[in-house]
Amino acid sequence: MISFLLSVATLIIGYFSYGKIVERIFGIKEAKVTPAIRLEDGIDYTPLPLWRIFLIQFLNIAGLGPIFGAIAGAMYGPSAFLWIVLGSIFAGGVHDFLSGMLSVRHDGLSISEVVGIYLGPYVKHFMRFFTIILLIFVGTVFMMGPAKIIDGMTSGLFGVWTWVFIILIYYVLSTLLPIDKLISKLYPVFGVAMLLMAMGLFVALLLGSYTIPEITIDNLRNMTISPEDTPLFPMLFITIACGAISGFHATQSPLMARCMKNEKEGKKVFFGTMITEGIVALIWAAASMSFFGNIEGLNGAMIANGNNAAWAANEISLGMLGKIGGVLAILGIVAAPITSGDTAFRSARLIMADIFKWDQKKIKNRLIISLPLFMVAFLLTQIDFGIIWRYFAWSNQTLATIVLWMATAYLIYNNKNYFISAIPAAFMTAVCGTYILVAPEGFNLENDVAYYGGFIILLCVIILFSWFVRKKGKSLVIPLKI
Repeated sequence: MISFLLSVATLIIGYFSYGKIVERIFGIKEAKVTPAIRLEDGIDYTPLPLWRIFLIQFLNIAGLGPIFGAIAGAMYGPSAFLWIVLGSIFAGGVHDFLSGMLSVRHDGLSISEVVGIYLGPYVKHFMRFFTIILLIFVGTVFMMGPAKIIDGMTSGLFGVWTWVFIILIYYVLSTLLPIDKLISKLYPVFGVAMLLMAMGLFVALLLGSYTIPEITIDNLRNMTISPEDTPLFPMLFITIACGAISGFHATQSPLMARCMKNEKEGKKVFFGTMITEGIVALIWAAASMSFFGNIEGLNGAMIANGNNAAWAANEISLGMLGKIGGVLAILGIVAAPITSGDTAFRSARLIMADIFKWDQKKIKNRLIISLPLFMVAFLLTQIDFGIIWRYFAWSNQTLATIVLWMATAYLIYNNKNYFISAIPAAFMTAVCGTYILVAPEGFNLENDVAYYGGFIILLCVIILFSWFVRKKGKSLVIPLKI
């Protein structure tokens, strides 16, 4: 319990301390007119109050990640606590803040366009394709995931595909309608529900007879059933994404970058929501490790139920909160992915509009761009959910890595301390490179071979990045100003 409480406290302290350092390095300009005001169109560029933006951003980035990812990550043991805390503060918070604020500085542009400004046209074209594919993956995952959860809650009364169709209809409406018509009205309600759900579990952990494992040298080992098949590095760092660092967040930030009324809101909106999501992930990880007796019990229960995180979330919610609290928890579990899926499609629409410079004031233009996206997503629902989830997980972290290198380039070009993004960028490069070499859906190499390969990939990326910035006439050696 002590390790868990210290982890929560460290996240909060990290927001006020390291978040302030990152904000100072970037350099907030309170007098600068934001895109929400300068480009207001009543569709996507719409000034919104800070509290509403915070809840929308929180739900945009949360999804199933801090719940399902935390449950799966808890199978590794207390090392999951360390990754959530360190990842949220030094990787995820930096990633979300810099990507969000750079979008604000560039008229609310989509992340692929911002990346192109600092890493060149070739990377921009790759990012356009890669990001749209990721967003379609997200939309598909967050269409099938909630449908299966609701179907389980209703004992299969209407069938999964009925719920898929209903969710799809909602996605179409939320993608096409102005942001202040549907999203800004529903999200605060769902956001409060998800936060109350997390707080309910937190109180249950404190008052109940649950034993949360402590962070010790012995407990930092890989505690899964088959450590050789699921090596802690890099698997844990891919499994827990949204609760530590997630490239998907960078695709969502431009939505709120188009709604912020002042740059001073950036730390709360981007860094703050990442820390909040980290706390939610910590709570779910702790609940998972303790509800089933211990970590061995969690592993056994998950394997016996086909590694079904939705089943585990349902069991934990009802078991720890009872029927009334369970209803609130289930609302959060269902609402979170749906409210990430809809903004995934909305982000994909905005990226396509940015690419083709197509005005989005007319609903006809929004419809022409959106329909093909929904068609592709529906076709992907015919593929096994597990396969889609695994490819989404890797592509998600790869996108985060590219965004961190982009942020590093920006800081170098502006003679700022680039180490705040370069260090997590290098770490995530090693994670993603090693994962694709060792994972069954990748090259399925032996662990030792994959580790060497991941190190070589990291060296190649660092050399290539160094060559690129030097070509721009910039030095990698700068004063460490904070």
